[in-house]
Amino acid sequence: MQSLINRITEAIQDKKGRGITVVDLSAVEQAPSSAFVICQGNTPTQVSAIADNIRDHLLETDGIKPFNYDGYRNSQWIIIDYGEVFVHVFLPENRQFYNLEDLWSDATITNIPDLD
Repeated sequence: MQSLINRITEAIQDKKGRGITVVDLSAVEQAPSSAFVICQGNTPTQVSAIADNIRDHLLETDGIKPFNYDGYRNSQWIIIDYGEVFVHVFLPENRQFYNLEDLWSDATITNIPDLD
């Protein structure tokens, strides 16, 4: 799972995604997955580009396709389901509104520094 998270993080950083947070849900009963990777883009176009790059990168490097994805219609919050890992790509205001890190505060949360 960690190598999958690392590749997702690389793909996010490649498109200048910011505020990357890994929420380890493996010890949380009835969690929908083992981990969330949460990040944000500044515009709907960047949110789409980040999500596209994640999907393309994992397909090219490992032949991994997501089970499902949703949110491209307005690109304010795109979710990509890789089974054990869900990726959430938000606009900043939507990320703040849904506040997934606080919702899952009983999980182990790791913040990845932004590349500048």
